[in-house]
Amino acid sequence: MHQHGYIGRKMRLPKLQDRPAIVIAVFGSSSRAKAALDLFAERFTEEFPEYEPYWAYTSEIIRKKAGLPSLQETLAQVEAAGYRKVVVQPLHIFPGTEYQQMAETCAFFPGLRVFLSETLLHRWDFIKETLAVLEQDFLAPAEGWNLLALHGTPLAADPVNIVYLGLERLVGDLYPNVLAASIEGVPDHEAVLARIQRQGLAGKFHRLRIIPMMYFAGMHAEEDLMGESESWRATLTDIGFTVECSMACIGNVQSFKGLACYPEILTFFMERLRRALILAEYF
Repeated sequence: MHQHGYIGRKMRLPKLQDRPAIVIAVFGSSSRAKAALDLFAERFTEEFPEYEPYWAYTSEIIRKKAGLPSLQETLAQVEAAGYRKVVVQPLHIFPGTEYQQMAETCAFFPGLRVFLSETLLHRWDFIKETLAVLEQDFLAPAEGWNLLALHGTPLAADPVNIVYLGLERLVGDLYPNVLAASIEGVPDHEAVLARIQRQGLAGKFHRLRIIPMMYFAGMHAEEDLMGESESWRATLTDIGFTVECSMACIGNVQSFKGLACYPEILTFFMERLRRALILAEYF
């Protein structure tokens, strides 16, 4: 079909956009913790008032429950709207399996120049900055123990395992009373809890605070970490600890405190996005 032919004249092609589109990629949540997305949306509007973001959801289960778009569907929508550049900002914490899947999806759109931004803990400097923020909720060494709850991955060959293990080593070196464990994969939570019992840590201080290193402190926090049975709290209580987890109120929604509840963490995500937008100007 020639663009100056009869059919070409009849077609209404979208006007090409001068600036890049912004896609916010999130795992999603079906629990009360999904209100944490409102915090990011409000902050985004403050920082980038000239943009109207697109949203994409990486959890297939969440998409089916709520009828939400995948990254592939959202990128197709962006391309159909006449964009030729797009910045994808994930709200994921670790650059794990889902991040790699996002990178593969972005490569399927040769008509778009896609700039996939970095996760919260994409670099070691970012990890140290994040830990410095979380320190405000750490129990002091004279008060008790802190246990960072990581998500983890069940894939032994996933390169992100080095980040999980490195983080465990880092907090052990930086703090005398901070431990780390993953819900899936390494550092294995069953092994960490067994070591806690073996070393008799409850005999020194009975108080232990679980701190979720997750954007949403949703179902994982409600069930795996702080559930009534077969949870970290249940196991630690049997060992002799009094277990707690910080709460946060987002609007009228009360939930366990995820990383989205820290204003500094939202600032870090804005910095990732702003850097990707600068790159999009030059390439």
